[in-house]
Amino acid sequence: MVAPGMVATEEFSLVRFNGDTERAAKVYEGVEAPLTADDVADAIAFVVTRPAHVNIDLLVVKPIAQAAPHKVARTAG
Repeated sequence: MVAPGMVATEEFSLVRFNGDTERAAKVYEGVEAPLTADDVADAIAFVVTRPAHVNIDLLVVKPIAQAAPHKVARTAG
């Protein structure tokens, strides 16, 4: 399983907040460098290209600004 943390994409927060663009934008407000879709794709590519004897059960990928789902370092703005 690949478990990404805060990933800034065009769709995720818009879907989560039923198309409310203002509320969706606030999710990433003040976060210096959330993950991108490319970051997650790169992690998945790494997992699926390991040799057959390597078993990756769980890969947690978070931006450095995110300590936990509810703990995010934000810059003042």
